[in-house]
Amino acid sequence: MAKGVPAIVLAAGASSRLGQHKALVRWGDETLVGRAVRLLKQSNCSPIIVVTRSELQIDVMLSSPDSTIVVNPSPEDGRTGSLQVGLLSLLSELGRTPRRVLVTPVDRCGWNEDTITTLLDCDSNTSPIPSGHPLLLCEIEKVLSLAKDSSLRDSIEIQRIQASGEHMNIDTPADLEALQ
Repeated sequence: MAKGVPAIVLAAGASSRLGQHKALVRWGDETLVGRAVRLLKQSNCSPIIVVTRSELQIDVMLSSPDSTIVVNPSPEDGRTGSLQVGLLSLLSELGRTPRRVLVTPVDRCGWNEDTITTLLDCDSNTSPIPSGHPLLLCEIEKVLSLAKDSSLRDSIEIQRIQASGEHMNIDTPADLEALQ
């Protein structure tokens, strides 16, 4: 199954449209970051890296104790910059470049363990339909060579496959209300 497949949770965004930090939004009895880490751990992903911003470091750590917390010193550089911070941390921790990494933004939370199982049957950059995340990333070195503000979607080819889950994107107060 997912044994040995590392994962990165992206939780460094400013959350300006939502008005509160997405990583710490509660869904049921857990935060979005805690939920992502729990599902990745249950899928035997290891290690799990959470990339966040400095002011959230402690709260994110308390919400996701089964992960390594990494601070992006320049989160304003965008999602690809945060992914690169996570990948560099992962390379340092593993001592090598992994063949595959699962990547999920904390606010794209419509996936489940079955989504991960389906993705891990793939051998190229793959995203599930309809949830859109996590992304199975196979072109690690190419992503590391991109500009920090590059659009990942525009920079690498991503195969789309049918998998369980639903499309969810927590960006606004209305999205948050629908989550409850």
